[in-house]
Amino acid sequence: MKNIIICLALLLSCFLVNAQERPNVIVILADDIGVGDISFYREEHTNNSIVQTPAIDQLAREGMIFNDAHSPAALCAPTRYAIMTGNNCYRSYAPWGVWGAYQPSPIKPNQLTLGKLMKNAGYQTAFFGKWGFGMDFLRKDDSTKIYRGPRKRVELDVDVRQIAGRGPKQNGFDYSVTFAAGIQNVPYVVYENEQWMPLNKQSEIGYISQKKMDKIGVTLDKDEGLGDTFWDPHHMGPLLVKKALRFIEQSEESQPFFMYYCSLAVHLPHTPSKELDNKKIAGSTPSSHLDMVKELDVQIGMLIKTLKKKGIYDNTVFIFTSDNGGLLDKETAKSGHRSNSIYRGGKNQPFEGGHRVPFIASWPRKIKAQSVSNVPILGIDILSTLADITNQKIEENQANDSASLLPILLNENSNKVHPFLILQSGTGKEGIIIKDGWKLIIDFDKKDKTLKTRTPSALFYLHNNISENENQNLITNSKYQDKVDELFDTFNAARDSGISTKN
Repeated sequence: MKNIIICLALLLSCFLVNAQERPNVIVILADDIGVGDISFYREEHTNNSIVQTPAIDQLAREGMIFNDAHSPAALCAPTRYAIMTGNNCYRSYAPWGVWGAYQPSPIKPNQLTLGKLMKNAGYQTAFFGKWGFGMDFLRKDDSTKIYRGPRKRVELDVDVRQIAGRGPKQNGFDYSVTFAAGIQNVPYVVYENEQWMPLNKQSEIGYISQKKMDKIGVTLDKDEGLGDTFWDPHHMGPLLVKKALRFIEQSEESQPFFMYYCSLAVHLPHTPSKELDNKKIAGSTPSSHLDMVKELDVQIGMLIKTLKKKGIYDNTVFIFTSDNGGLLDKETAKSGHRSNSIYRGGKNQPFEGGHRVPFIASWPRKIKAQSVSNVPILGIDILSTLADITNQKIEENQANDSASLLPILLNENSNKVHPFLILQSGTGKEGIIIKDGWKLIIDFDKKDKTLKTRTPSALFYLHNNISENENQNLITNSKYQDKVDELFDTFNAARDSGISTKN
């Protein structure tokens, strides 16, 4: 009997050691942050520093930065599907994005997600922030049916008191604090574990109108509609980060955690808090947009501080990136700040400023400080990287386009992880392929619902034209017609055949 007890004690001890050795993982997906918004990146190209991001810079100094990282799309909704599943945007039923919270989720029930992957590895899993690509809500007039709305009128026949399905819980997250459409669209409700979390003891579900928001200095970015009667986006960032801090503080030391933190910053409406973590936010920079950049950095600083206080920072993998390029904000531009640094364009556009994003990975125990990689990567590579870190093999037909970055992070090799990158713009419906520095932009005919009618519209050689100067657009130069044909054929073959786009 004594020997059995000793054996059990040894097994438990081994389990605890293994759990403690497995790193905690925090993936931060910022909203509308460009490389120029992060001072560590910006200072590679200019000494003109309008706003500093010391917390994010700390992650960059202590880990690895990627100089050629891209979001799957130049807009948030298709990117969020792609990062969550490790699939290029066109594998969704709505390749250009699922834009309404009341629309069907593009994630299939049997599809692998970040949450499911990490739950399979024995992690405590948590989702915080903007979901942003459809889920299920019940009808108000018939609780046996899922509501599906046209998004062409104010939608009131929805029971927004709970998420009925296809949300964080069904995608592998044990705990969640969810904004179904961020702070920019209906429903204007915060959900904790998929149930409405009233913002005040007197909260009700009511009608959020622009007239009501005028009283608190908020301009709605999208629709009027249902929400918590105490809705005020000025308070949502602090609410979100404090919930995340509590999750870290209460996490079990015997079990590692995975946090997917989808920040509300810096999407419109730009509603910075007055202060956060004893730091002034609102009015501390030249624009409310840049106030939000500062608020995001302060939030990340709070996460780092809490990890260190708990003694687990050194064994935490931190990945920071953005859902698309930075905003072209007029007030911000007047200050001299360029959200996309030297790159042309910004959010929603097919140029580098629309999809080239910061990508930082920190893991003090494993990743060498001040490392730099110039390997072209995509946000969808996060999933396979986490699978590699947790020693999991991804099943066939899951995460088709996600490539592991772990060998690069551990400085084991610097090989390309994709033979080419396929991504897309936003509402303009342009496809993009980048291979060996050559970038082809392809226009999709918006009238063709089959998405088969495509026309190459721009060819840039990024190695000597990183700013995509239109004078060096080679699309009509007969000397480069073979290159246009090669890239166009590769793009069409990959997209139409469904083959994997990772090495």
